[in-house]
Amino acid sequence: MTIQKNHSTTQIEGHEKGSKEINQQIKDLIKSGQEQIQVTGCQGQHNLAVGLLSKTSILLEGSVGYYCGGLIDGPNIEIHGSAGWGLGESMMSGTIRVRGNASNSCAASIRGGTVVVHGNAAARAGISMKGGLLIIEGDCGYMTGFMMQKGVIVVCGNAASALADSMYEGCIYVAGSIQELGNDAVIEELQDSDQKFIEKNLKAWKIDPNLPFKKVISGKKLWNFDKREINLWKEAL
Repeated sequence: MTIQKNHSTTQIEGHEKGSKEINQQIKDLIKSGQEQIQVTGCQGQHNLAVGLLSKTSILLEGSVGYYCGGLIDGPNIEIHGSAGWGLGESMMSGTIRVRGNASNSCAASIRGGTVVVHGNAAARAGISMKGGLLIIEGDCGYMTGFMMQKGVIVVCGNAASALADSMYEGCIYVAGSIQELGNDAVIEELQDSDQKFIEKNLKAWKIDPNLPFKKVISGKKLWNFDKREINLWKEAL
């Protein structure tokens, strides 16, 4: 979803303002019924647009700090810049789109919704995901998908080491190279349903789906403790 600026968009000047002031203005506008909000002049402020529970569209012009969009349930947030660590942590529903890069732990513990990073995502992207969708158009860092419990991650670039380490369920699609799979992660053959899922969701964000994706899932050896697999457990712990 691309947020279009129009006559009904209300602007907040974020230049040299703190997070508390900007967030209060956002909440006041939402309370008054405003459905489209643009924050200009973002300068890496932390915790912007957190804890919002409406379907308001919010455009953040500039880069943002850590935990942007955390704990949301409904909003559509677009960032014209890059994002610090913890982007969208624990979101329930809605969308977050980043035109630049995302730092560590983007989409951590999300339960629903979609996070799209058009650049690269740093270490531990999508850790402990419990649902939802994370799309990374570029590369992803170390331990992406660590302890993932549900949901889907799509990586259009390369994946660093320890990919899907100790993943319980869910799956990760990777188009580029995988430096190293994590503990109990295995590659499974793509099915037609996988191809259709990838195509549908990437086209929705104008990302090329015609890439040689691989599917990474849990090998399920760590689902239940088995002393015959003690060395694998030692590595995981």
